[in-house]
Amino acid sequence: MHCTPPDYRWDTSHLPLAGVLDRMAPRLLLACCIFSLTATIWAQQAHLSVDNVTNVMPSEVDSNSPAFWRDGQLHIINSTGRPIITKGGDQLLMYLGSPKEVDVDIEDHFPMWIEAVWQDEDGTLYAWYHHEPVGVCPGSSLTAPVIGALVSTDGGATFTDLGIVLASGDPPDCSAHNGFFAGGHGDFSVILDRDQHYFYFLFGNYGGDPASQGVAIARMAFEDRASPVGAVRKYHDGAWEEAGQEGRVTPIFRATVDWQEEHADSFWGPSVHWNTYLKTYVVLLNRACCGPMWPQEGIYVGFNPDLSNPETWTTPKRILQAKDIGFAPGYYPQVLGLRPGETDTLAGQAVRLYVKGLSRWKIEFTQ
Repeated sequence: MHCTPPDYRWDTSHLPLAGVLDRMAPRLLLACCIFSLTATIWAQQAHLSVDNVTNVMPSEVDSNSPAFWRDGQLHIINSTGRPIITKGGDQLLMYLGSPKEVDVDIEDHFPMWIEAVWQDEDGTLYAWYHHEPVGVCPGSSLTAPVIGALVSTDGGATFTDLGIVLASGDPPDCSAHNGFFAGGHGDFSVILDRDQHYFYFLFGNYGGDPASQGVAIARMAFEDRASPVGAVRKYHDGAWEEAGQEGRVTPIFRATVDWQEEHADSFWGPSVHWNTYLKTYVVLLNRACCGPMWPQEGIYVGFNPDLSNPETWTTPKRILQAKDIGFAPGYYPQVLGLRPGETDTLAGQAVRLYVKGLSRWKIEFTQ
């Protein structure tokens, strides 16, 4: 789900170097309090603390913002329907970068939100996007998102659209009351397993049988990355046999109240990374509950050492309440690792937590 980001910027329009100050302002904010919350999952813990410096991504954020390193610089893609790429020395210097719109060879799948990337050793950049078709429900703004793939050979400046790889087989329910979606698959992240056998997609399923709604999972063989259409398989009833387009799903985190209801209660917007300290996969999640227009209840964390076994995901535990985020809507939690080479999908013991592109928190993982 996508909407207008919060206004957390100072008014610097009357000052010299207004544009630079506007980008730097959130980094100069001091936290008014320090607190620590701990989510304990078996032996794994995520300790959240408020930092004394607030950092902000260089462009507006309305989805997961994937990152990658190229030529010694961190690159971040932010999206609000049209993707923007920025590069800088590291995440704390990104505000000095020059955001640029990415070019896509065709715009059939705009509006587009790029939510995940993978860079091959030869520099080829693969990316995956969320697209919201128009006209799904005549006379209504409801849509049903789909997930597609892109490839770039110039570091993300230009992309070729490879087509749609994940779509729901359930017809849109134009009577849905959640305010945004009549069904579909979207709000996702992608990660390659440690053996480089499969790319795993964690995504929201917003329609169909209520028992199938929530956060679902699919995968694609690594060797199919350049020709992904028809190559993705969804997880359903213990097997990876359902087609990426129109196949059925079994959610790994099932909705408590389905998305057709005004007061839906569900996890959504998964952002997954491999944690080199814990030697396990970590997912951050939103939880929409329990009123109209997807109110944020909190941010949750879950763990799984083996992506090929979706049944081993731990029950998500809350690490941040909505009231402690400090702005609304407080969607799209993700990490960025602190060391060179670390990204939103690869991180160590200490990370920065970003919510809708703003970070005033750190997480330390222990076990």
